Amino acid sequence: MRARKAKTATSSSFWRSLLGGCLGGGGGGGRAAGDRQRKVRPGGGGGRLSFTDLSGAADQDLSASLVGSNLHVFSVAELREATRGFVSGNFLGEGGFGPVYRGFVADGAKKGLKAQAIAVKLWDPEGAQGHKEWLAEVIFLGQLRHPNLVKLVGYCCEDEHRLLVYEYMEHGSLENHLFKQIPAVLPWSTRLNIAVGAAKGLAFLHDAEKPVIYRDFKASNILLDSDYKAKLSDFGLAKDGPEGDDTHVSTRVMGTHGYAAPEYIMTGHLTAKSDVYSFGVVLLEILTGRRSVDKTRPSREQNLVDYARPCLKDPLRLGRIMDPAMEGQYSPRAAQSAALVAYRCLSASPKNRPDMSAVVRALEPLLDLHDDVPVAPLGHAGPVVLFVAAAAEEEKKERAPRKDVHVHRRRPMSPKASPRKRPGTGAGTKEEFWVWHLPVPADHKTRPTLGGGVVQACA
Repeated sequence: MRARKAKTATSSSFWRSLLGGCLGGGGGGGRAAGDRQRKVRPGGGGGRLSFTDLSGAADQDLSASLVGSNLHVFSVAELREATRGFVSGNFLGEGGFGPVYRGFVADGAKKGLKAQAIAVKLWDPEGAQGHKEWLAEVIFLGQLRHPNLVKLVGYCCEDEHRLLVYEYMEHGSLENHLFKQIPAVLPWSTRLNIAVGAAKGLAFLHDAEKPVIYRDFKASNILLDSDYKAKLSDFGLAKDGPEGDDTHVSTRVMGTHGYAAPEYIMTGHLTAKSDVYSFGVVLLEILTGRRSVDKTRPSREQNLVDYARPCLKDPLRLGRIMDPAMEGQYSPRAAQSAALVAYRCLSASPKNRPDMSAVVRALEPLLDLHDDVPVAPLGHAGPVVLFVAAAAEEEKKERAPRKDVHVHRRRPMSPKASPRKRPGTGAGTKEEFWVWHLPVPADHKTRPTLGGGVVQACA
Protein backbone atom coordinates (compact mmCIF):
# COMPACT_ATOMS: atom_id res chain seq x y z
CA MET A 1 0.00 0.00 0.00
CA ARG A 2 2.83 2.35 0.92
CA ALA A 3 4.61 1.47 -2.33
CA ARG A 4 1.46 2.26 -4.31
CA LYS A 5 1.12 5.66 -2.63
CA ALA A 6 4.75 6.38 -3.36
CA LYS A 7 4.23 5.45 -7.03
CA THR A 8 1.15 7.66 -7.26
CA ALA A 9 3.04 10.56 -5.68
CA THR A 10 5.88 10.04 -8.13
CA SER A 11 3.47 10.05 -11.10
CA SER A 12 1.78 13.18 -9.77
CA SER A 13 5.05 15.03 -9.33
CA PHE A 14 6.16 13.76 -12.77
CA TRP A 15 3.41 15.55 -14.62
CA ARG A 16 3.33 18.46 -12.16
CA SER A 17 6.97 19.12 -13.00
CA LEU A 18 6.05 19.17 -16.68
CA LEU A 19 2.87 21.19 -16.49
CA GLY A 20 3.19 23.21 -13.31
CA GLY A 21 6.05 25.25 -14.71
CA CYS A 22 5.69 24.60 -18.44
CA LEU A 23 2.04 24.89 -19.39
CA GLY A 24 1.92 28.34 -20.91
CA GLY A 25 5.64 28.79 -21.27
CA GLY A 26 6.95 28.69 -17.75
CA GLY A 27 4.34 30.44 -15.65
CA GLY A 28 2.46 27.61 -14.00
CA GLY A 29 1.56 29.59 -10.91
CA GLY A 30 -0.44 32.27 -12.65
CA ARG A 31 -3.70 30.45 -13.36
CA ALA A 32 -6.97 31.70 -11.97
CA ALA A 33 -8.83 29.77 -9.30
CA GLY A 34 -11.60 28.93 -11.75
CA ASP A 35 -9.09 27.30 -14.07
CA ARG A 36 -7.64 25.28 -11.22
CA GLN A 37 -11.05 23.81 -10.52
CA ARG A 38 -11.54 22.68 -14.08
CA LYS A 39 -11.71 18.90 -14.23
CA VAL A 40 -10.37 16.62 -16.94
CA ARG A 41 -12.37 13.50 -17.45
CA PRO A 42 -9.96 10.61 -17.74
CA GLY A 43 -10.46 8.68 -20.96
CA GLY A 44 -12.49 5.60 -20.26
CA GLY A 45 -10.89 2.35 -21.26
CA GLY A 46 -7.45 3.87 -21.67
CA GLY A 47 -8.67 6.81 -23.80
CA ARG A 48 -6.11 9.42 -24.85
CA LEU A 49 -6.05 12.85 -23.26
CA SER A 50 -6.42 15.37 -26.07
CA PHE A 51 -4.49 18.59 -26.45
CA THR A 52 -7.74 20.51 -25.89
CA ASP A 53 -8.34 18.64 -22.61
CA LEU A 54 -4.91 19.76 -21.46
CA SER A 55 -5.50 23.52 -21.68
CA GLY A 56 -6.07 25.02 -18.23
CA ALA A 57 -6.38 21.67 -16.48
CA ALA A 58 -5.26 21.18 -12.89
CA ASP A 59 -1.93 19.43 -12.48
CA GLN A 60 -3.31 16.58 -10.38
CA ASP A 61 -5.97 15.77 -13.01
CA LEU A 62 -3.32 15.66 -15.76
CA SER A 63 -0.99 13.47 -13.76
CA ALA A 64 -3.82 11.02 -13.09
CA SER A 65 -4.90 10.96 -16.74
CA LEU A 66 -1.43 10.51 -18.24
CA VAL A 67 -0.13 7.78 -15.91
CA GLY A 68 1.55 5.03 -17.91
CA SER A 69 3.24 7.20 -20.51
CA ASN A 70 6.68 6.03 -19.30
CA LEU A 71 8.35 9.32 -20.22
CA HIS A 72 11.61 10.17 -18.48
CA VAL A 73 12.37 13.64 -17.15
CA PHE A 74 15.89 14.83 -18.00
CA SER A 75 17.86 17.80 -16.76
CA VAL A 76 19.87 20.03 -19.06
CA ALA A 77 23.05 18.78 -17.39
CA GLU A 78 22.12 15.14 -18.09
CA LEU A 79 21.45 15.81 -21.75
CA ARG A 80 24.60 17.89 -22.07
CA GLU A 81 26.56 14.91 -20.74
CA ALA A 82 24.71 12.47 -23.00
CA THR A 83 25.60 14.52 -26.09
CA ARG A 84 29.14 15.39 -24.93
CA GLY A 85 28.24 19.05 -24.64
CA PHE A 86 26.22 19.13 -27.87
CA VAL A 87 29.45 18.80 -29.77
CA SER A 88 29.30 19.50 -33.51
CA GLY A 89 30.36 15.93 -34.24
CA ASN A 90 27.02 14.76 -32.84
CA PHE A 91 24.94 17.20 -34.89
CA LEU A 92 22.27 15.36 -36.90
CA GLY A 93 20.24 18.14 -38.51
CA GLU A 94 17.91 21.04 -37.87
CA GLY A 95 14.20 21.69 -38.35
CA GLY A 96 11.61 24.28 -37.46
CA PHE A 97 11.91 23.55 -33.75
CA GLY A 98 15.68 23.61 -33.55
CA PRO A 99 18.86 21.53 -33.91
CA VAL A 100 19.04 17.79 -33.21
CA TYR A 101 22.05 16.00 -31.69
CA ARG A 102 22.92 12.38 -31.21
CA GLY A 103 23.59 11.21 -27.66
CA PHE A 104 23.92 8.13 -25.54
CA VAL A 105 22.33 7.28 -22.20
CA ALA A 106 24.43 4.91 -20.13
CA ASP A 107 22.93 2.02 -18.25
CA GLY A 108 21.70 3.19 -14.85
CA ALA A 109 21.74 6.88 -15.75
CA LYS A 110 17.95 6.98 -15.43
CA LYS A 111 15.90 4.53 -13.39
CA GLY A 112 14.02 2.17 -15.68
CA LEU A 113 15.85 3.34 -18.81
CA LYS A 114 18.22 0.92 -20.47
CA ALA A 115 21.42 2.03 -22.15
CA GLN A 116 20.65 3.31 -25.63
CA ALA A 117 21.43 5.85 -28.31
CA ILE A 118 19.14 8.87 -28.32
CA ALA A 119 18.39 11.92 -30.42
CA VAL A 120 18.03 15.20 -28.51
CA LYS A 121 16.10 18.09 -30.06
CA LEU A 122 16.75 21.56 -28.64
CA TRP A 123 14.35 24.44 -28.87
CA ASP A 124 15.72 27.41 -30.81
CA PRO A 125 14.09 30.58 -29.40
CA GLU A 126 14.61 32.25 -32.78
CA GLY A 127 13.11 29.33 -34.72
CA ALA A 128 9.71 28.94 -36.35
CA GLN A 129 8.28 26.83 -33.52
CA GLY A 130 8.10 27.24 -29.77
CA HIS A 131 6.63 26.08 -26.50
CA LYS A 132 3.25 25.14 -27.93
CA GLU A 133 4.82 22.78 -30.45
CA TRP A 134 7.06 21.33 -27.74
CA LEU A 135 4.03 20.65 -25.55
CA ALA A 136 2.14 19.07 -28.47
CA GLU A 137 5.02 16.62 -28.98
CA VAL A 138 4.95 15.61 -25.32
CA ILE A 139 1.18 15.22 -25.21
CA PHE A 140 0.80 13.25 -28.45
CA LEU A 141 3.94 11.11 -28.47
CA GLY A 142 3.77 10.71 -24.70
CA GLN A 143 0.55 8.75 -25.15
CA LEU A 144 0.62 7.32 -28.67
CA ARG A 145 2.49 4.07 -29.28
CA HIS A 146 2.83 2.37 -32.66
CA PRO A 147 5.67 0.61 -34.55
CA ASN A 148 5.55 3.33 -37.22
CA LEU A 149 5.73 6.30 -34.84
CA VAL A 150 9.06 7.41 -33.42
CA LYS A 151 9.31 6.77 -29.70
CA LEU A 152 9.57 9.76 -27.38
CA VAL A 153 11.92 8.69 -24.57
CA GLY A 154 11.53 11.82 -22.46
CA TYR A 155 11.80 15.58 -22.25
CA CYS A 156 13.43 18.46 -20.42
CA CYS A 157 11.60 21.54 -19.15
CA GLU A 158 14.08 23.54 -17.12
CA ASP A 159 13.84 27.31 -16.85
CA GLU A 160 13.58 28.58 -20.42
CA HIS A 161 14.98 25.36 -21.89
CA ARG A 162 12.71 22.99 -23.86
CA LEU A 163 14.26 19.73 -25.08
CA LEU A 164 12.84 16.50 -26.46
CA VAL A 165 14.52 13.10 -26.28
CA TYR A 166 13.74 10.45 -28.91
CA GLU A 167 14.94 7.01 -29.83
CA TYR A 168 17.85 7.30 -32.25
CA MET A 169 16.99 6.50 -35.88
CA GLU A 170 20.14 5.17 -37.47
CA HIS A 171 19.39 5.88 -41.13
CA GLY A 172 18.10 9.42 -40.78
CA SER A 173 15.32 10.87 -42.89
CA LEU A 174 13.73 9.70 -46.11
CA GLU A 175 14.51 13.13 -47.56
CA ASN A 176 18.27 12.55 -47.33
CA HIS A 177 18.04 9.18 -49.06
CA LEU A 178 15.77 10.35 -51.88
CA PHE A 179 17.35 13.67 -52.77
CA LYS A 180 20.89 13.50 -51.42
CA GLN A 181 21.41 9.77 -51.98
CA ILE A 182 22.96 9.36 -48.54
CA PRO A 183 24.51 6.85 -48.19
CA ALA A 184 23.23 5.26 -51.43
CA VAL A 185 20.26 5.11 -53.76
CA LEU A 186 17.24 3.48 -52.13
CA PRO A 187 16.21 0.30 -53.98
CA TRP A 188 12.59 -0.16 -55.04
CA SER A 189 11.70 -2.73 -52.39
CA THR A 190 12.94 -0.43 -49.62
CA ARG A 191 11.03 2.52 -51.03
CA LEU A 192 7.82 0.52 -51.11
CA ASN A 193 8.35 -0.74 -47.56
CA ILE A 194 8.86 2.84 -46.41
CA ALA A 195 5.66 3.96 -48.14
CA VAL A 196 3.67 1.14 -46.51
CA GLY A 197 5.13 1.86 -43.06
CA ALA A 198 4.40 5.58 -43.30
CA ALA A 199 0.87 4.82 -44.47
CA LYS A 200 0.34 2.55 -41.47
CA GLY A 201 1.52 5.30 -39.13
CA LEU A 202 -0.99 7.77 -40.58
CA ALA A 203 -3.79 5.18 -40.57
CA PHE A 204 -3.16 4.55 -36.87
CA LEU A 205 -3.49 8.27 -36.11
CA HIS A 206 -6.65 8.70 -38.17
CA ASP A 207 -8.40 5.59 -36.87
CA ALA A 208 -7.69 6.23 -33.19
CA GLU A 209 -10.57 6.65 -30.73
CA LYS A 210 -9.59 10.31 -30.64
CA PRO A 211 -8.30 10.93 -34.17
CA VAL A 212 -5.09 12.87 -34.74
CA ILE A 213 -4.33 14.88 -37.88
CA TYR A 214 -0.60 14.92 -38.45
CA ARG A 215 -0.62 18.12 -40.57
CA ASP A 216 3.08 18.11 -41.50
CA PHE A 217 3.59 14.87 -43.41
CA LYS A 218 6.71 15.17 -45.58
CA ALA A 219 9.86 13.25 -46.48
CA SER A 220 12.00 14.96 -43.85
CA ASN A 221 9.61 13.86 -41.08
CA ILE A 222 9.82 10.18 -42.03
CA LEU A 223 12.75 8.66 -40.16
CA LEU A 224 14.35 5.27 -40.85
CA ASP A 225 15.66 2.88 -38.21
CA SER A 226 18.47 0.34 -38.60
CA ASP A 227 16.18 -1.89 -40.72
CA TYR A 228 14.87 1.03 -42.79
CA LYS A 229 11.50 0.81 -41.08
CA ALA A 230 9.64 4.11 -41.48
CA LYS A 231 8.56 6.04 -38.39
CA LEU A 232 6.74 9.37 -38.27
CA SER A 233 8.42 12.07 -36.20
CA ASP A 234 7.85 15.73 -35.31
CA PHE A 235 4.31 16.06 -33.94
CA GLY A 236 4.67 19.75 -33.17
CA LEU A 237 1.94 20.72 -35.67
CA ALA A 238 -0.36 17.76 -34.98
CA LYS A 239 -3.98 18.53 -34.14
CA ASP A 240 -6.84 16.61 -32.57
CA GLY A 241 -9.18 15.60 -35.35
CA PRO A 242 -12.90 16.44 -35.56
CA GLU A 243 -15.23 14.42 -33.35
CA GLY A 244 -18.96 13.87 -33.26
CA ASP A 245 -20.84 15.82 -35.92
CA ASP A 246 -17.88 18.03 -36.76
CA THR A 247 -16.53 17.58 -40.28
CA HIS A 248 -13.30 19.51 -39.92
CA VAL A 249 -11.04 21.48 -37.61
CA SER A 250 -10.62 25.17 -38.34
CA THR A 251 -7.06 26.24 -37.71
CA ARG A 252 -4.35 28.59 -38.85
CA VAL A 253 -2.74 27.30 -42.03
CA MET A 254 0.62 25.77 -41.16
CA GLY A 255 2.79 23.14 -42.76
CA THR A 256 5.31 22.91 -45.59
CA HIS A 257 4.87 24.40 -49.05
CA GLY A 258 4.31 21.70 -51.66
CA TYR A 259 2.79 19.17 -49.25
CA ALA A 260 -0.31 20.93 -47.89
CA ALA A 261 -3.70 20.08 -49.40
CA PRO A 262 -5.18 22.85 -51.61
CA GLU A 263 -8.48 23.07 -49.70
CA TYR A 264 -6.61 23.46 -46.40
CA ILE A 265 -4.56 26.32 -47.83
CA MET A 266 -7.69 28.03 -49.17
CA THR A 267 -10.02 27.61 -46.17
CA GLY A 268 -7.99 26.54 -43.13
CA HIS A 269 -10.34 23.53 -42.80
CA LEU A 270 -8.26 20.60 -41.64
CA THR A 271 -9.38 16.97 -42.04
CA ALA A 272 -7.77 13.54 -42.24
CA LYS A 273 -8.01 13.86 -46.03
CA SER A 274 -5.51 16.73 -45.75
CA ASP A 275 -2.96 14.17 -44.54
CA VAL A 276 -3.96 11.83 -47.38
CA TYR A 277 -3.06 14.51 -49.93
CA SER A 278 0.33 15.04 -48.25
CA PHE A 279 0.92 11.28 -48.36
CA GLY A 280 0.23 11.35 -52.10
CA VAL A 281 2.91 14.01 -52.54
CA VAL A 282 5.49 11.93 -50.64
CA LEU A 283 4.53 8.79 -52.59
CA LEU A 284 5.10 10.78 -55.77
CA GLU A 285 8.53 11.80 -54.48
CA ILE A 286 9.32 8.14 -53.75
CA LEU A 287 8.36 7.16 -57.30
CA THR A 288 10.11 9.97 -59.14
CA GLY A 289 13.02 10.96 -56.90
CA ARG A 290 11.94 14.60 -57.37
CA ARG A 291 11.18 17.18 -54.69
CA SER A 292 7.63 18.41 -54.27
CA VAL A 293 8.84 21.89 -55.21
CA ASP A 294 12.12 22.39 -57.08
CA LYS A 295 12.88 25.89 -58.34
CA THR A 296 15.99 24.66 -60.16
CA ARG A 297 13.90 22.83 -62.77
CA PRO A 298 12.16 24.34 -65.81
CA SER A 299 9.08 26.33 -64.85
CA ARG A 300 6.55 23.67 -65.91
CA GLU A 301 8.35 21.02 -63.82
CA GLN A 302 8.88 22.99 -60.62
CA ASN A 303 5.64 21.83 -58.95
CA LEU A 304 5.79 18.04 -58.84
CA VAL A 305 2.06 17.41 -58.48
CA ASP A 306 1.14 19.65 -61.42
CA TYR A 307 3.84 18.12 -63.59
CA ALA A 308 3.64 14.44 -62.72
CA ARG A 309 0.02 13.69 -61.75
CA PRO A 310 -1.20 13.61 -65.40
CA CYS A 311 1.38 10.86 -66.07
CA LEU A 312 0.33 8.51 -63.27
CA LYS A 313 -2.51 6.69 -65.08
CA ASP A 314 -0.52 5.95 -68.24
CA PRO A 315 2.14 3.20 -67.84
CA LEU A 316 4.23 4.56 -70.71
CA ARG A 317 4.24 8.13 -69.41
CA LEU A 318 4.84 6.85 -65.87
CA GLY A 319 8.00 5.10 -67.05
CA ARG A 320 9.39 8.42 -68.20
CA ILE A 321 9.09 10.06 -64.77
CA MET A 322 10.22 7.16 -62.57
CA ASP A 323 13.38 7.92 -60.60
CA PRO A 324 16.28 7.26 -63.03
CA ALA A 325 18.56 6.65 -60.05
CA MET A 326 16.91 3.22 -59.68
CA GLU A 327 18.26 2.39 -63.17
CA GLY A 328 15.09 0.54 -64.09
CA GLN A 329 15.42 -1.91 -61.19
CA TYR A 330 11.79 -1.93 -60.06
CA SER A 331 8.56 -3.84 -60.58
CA PRO A 332 6.57 -2.14 -63.35
CA ARG A 333 3.29 -3.63 -62.10
CA ALA A 334 3.94 -2.49 -58.53
CA ALA A 335 5.00 0.96 -59.73
CA GLN A 336 1.84 1.34 -61.83
CA SER A 337 -0.37 0.29 -58.91
CA ALA A 338 1.43 2.62 -56.51
CA ALA A 339 1.07 5.44 -59.05
CA LEU A 340 -2.70 4.91 -59.17
CA VAL A 341 -2.80 5.17 -55.38
CA ALA A 342 -0.87 8.45 -55.55
CA TYR A 343 -3.25 9.70 -58.26
CA ARG A 344 -6.27 9.15 -56.02
CA CYS A 345 -4.58 10.65 -52.96
CA LEU A 346 -3.81 13.79 -54.96
CA SER A 347 -7.38 14.39 -56.09
CA ALA A 348 -8.39 18.03 -55.85
CA SER A 349 -11.61 16.92 -54.14
CA PRO A 350 -11.09 15.57 -50.60
CA LYS A 351 -14.15 13.32 -51.01
CA ASN A 352 -12.46 11.47 -53.86
CA ARG A 353 -9.36 10.66 -51.82
CA PRO A 354 -9.16 7.27 -50.07
CA ASP A 355 -8.71 7.01 -46.33
CA MET A 356 -5.33 5.83 -45.12
CA SER A 357 -6.57 2.37 -44.19
CA ALA A 358 -7.59 1.87 -47.82
CA VAL A 359 -4.16 3.14 -48.91
CA VAL A 360 -2.47 0.53 -46.71
CA ARG A 361 -4.68 -2.23 -48.16
CA ALA A 362 -3.78 -1.11 -51.68
CA LEU A 363 -0.02 -0.78 -51.15
CA GLU A 364 0.81 -3.72 -48.89
CA PRO A 365 0.16 -6.49 -51.49
CA LEU A 366 2.60 -4.76 -53.85
CA LEU A 367 5.46 -5.85 -51.61
CA ASP A 368 5.05 -9.38 -53.03
CA LEU A 369 5.44 -8.29 -56.67
CA HIS A 370 8.97 -8.96 -57.90
CA ASP A 371 8.81 -8.61 -61.70
CA ASP A 372 11.91 -6.41 -61.79
CA VAL A 373 12.95 -5.50 -65.32
CA PRO A 374 16.48 -4.11 -65.69
CA VAL A 375 16.70 -1.64 -68.56
CA ALA A 376 20.43 -0.89 -68.43
CA PRO A 377 23.59 -2.62 -67.19
CA LEU A 378 24.80 -1.44 -63.78
CA GLY A 379 28.09 0.40 -63.65
CA HIS A 380 28.05 1.27 -67.38
CA ALA A 381 30.27 4.25 -68.18
CA GLY A 382 29.55 7.01 -70.67
CA PRO A 383 26.28 8.10 -72.33
CA VAL A 384 23.54 5.49 -72.01
CA VAL A 385 20.16 5.52 -73.76
CA LEU A 386 17.53 4.04 -71.48
CA PHE A 387 14.50 2.95 -73.49
CA VAL A 388 11.15 2.45 -71.84
CA ALA A 389 10.59 -1.30 -72.10
CA ALA A 390 7.04 -1.11 -73.45
CA ALA A 391 7.94 1.44 -76.12
CA ALA A 392 10.98 -0.55 -77.23
CA GLU A 393 8.90 -3.70 -77.77
CA GLU A 394 6.34 -1.75 -79.80
CA GLU A 395 9.07 -0.33 -82.02
CA LYS A 396 10.42 -3.83 -82.68
CA LYS A 397 6.97 -5.06 -83.72
CA GLU A 398 6.45 -2.07 -85.99
CA ARG A 399 9.85 -2.27 -87.67
CA ALA A 400 9.66 -5.99 -88.45
CA PRO A 401 6.70 -5.90 -90.90
CA ARG A 402 8.03 -2.78 -92.64
CA LYS A 403 11.28 -4.61 -93.31
CA ASP A 404 9.40 -7.49 -94.97
CA VAL A 405 7.38 -5.07 -97.06
CA HIS A 406 10.50 -3.37 -98.39
CA VAL A 407 11.99 -6.75 -99.29
CA HIS A 408 8.95 -7.91 -101.28
CA ARG A 409 8.32 -4.59 -103.01
CA ARG A 410 11.99 -4.00 -103.77
CA ARG A 411 11.36 -0.33 -104.49
CA PRO A 412 14.41 1.26 -106.10
CA MET A 413 15.90 4.16 -104.29
CA SER A 414 16.42 7.32 -106.22
CA PRO A 415 20.13 8.11 -106.51
CA LYS A 416 19.36 11.66 -105.33
CA ALA A 417 17.32 10.56 -102.35
CA SER A 418 19.01 10.38 -99.00
CA PRO A 419 18.54 7.26 -96.83
CA ARG A 420 15.61 7.57 -94.43
CA LYS A 421 16.70 8.01 -90.84
CA ARG A 422 15.60 5.38 -88.37
CA PRO A 423 13.18 6.66 -85.74
CA GLY A 424 14.80 7.95 -82.61
CA THR A 425 18.34 8.37 -83.89
CA GLY A 426 19.37 11.29 -81.77
CA ALA A 427 18.96 12.20 -78.14
CA GLY A 428 15.95 14.33 -77.44
CA THR A 429 14.17 13.79 -80.81
CA LYS A 430 11.59 11.38 -79.39
CA GLU A 431 9.90 10.96 -76.02
CA GLU A 432 10.46 7.20 -75.77
CA PHE A 433 13.91 7.43 -74.18
CA TRP A 434 16.16 9.31 -71.80
CA VAL A 435 19.85 10.03 -72.09
CA TRP A 436 21.92 9.85 -68.90
CA HIS A 437 25.65 10.36 -68.57
CA LEU A 438 26.99 7.87 -66.07
CA PRO A 439 30.56 8.61 -64.90
CA VAL A 440 32.90 5.77 -64.10
CA PRO A 441 32.97 5.55 -60.28
CA ALA A 442 36.33 6.30 -58.72
CA ASP A 443 35.53 3.97 -55.86
CA HIS A 444 33.90 0.74 -57.06
CA LYS A 445 32.57 0.07 -53.59
CA THR A 446 30.01 2.85 -53.99
CA ARG A 447 27.27 3.03 -56.58
CA PRO A 448 27.78 5.62 -59.35
CA THR A 449 25.70 8.75 -59.09
CA LEU A 450 23.62 9.97 -62.01
CA GLY A 451 24.21 13.41 -63.42
CA GLY A 452 23.49 15.50 -66.46
CA GLY A 453 20.25 13.75 -67.35
CA VAL A 454 17.37 15.48 -69.06
CA VAL A 455 13.93 13.87 -68.85
CA GLN A 456 11.55 14.57 -71.72
CA ALA A 457 8.28 16.23 -70.69
CA CYS A 458 5.62 13.64 -69.98
CA ALA A 459 2.73 15.69 -71.32
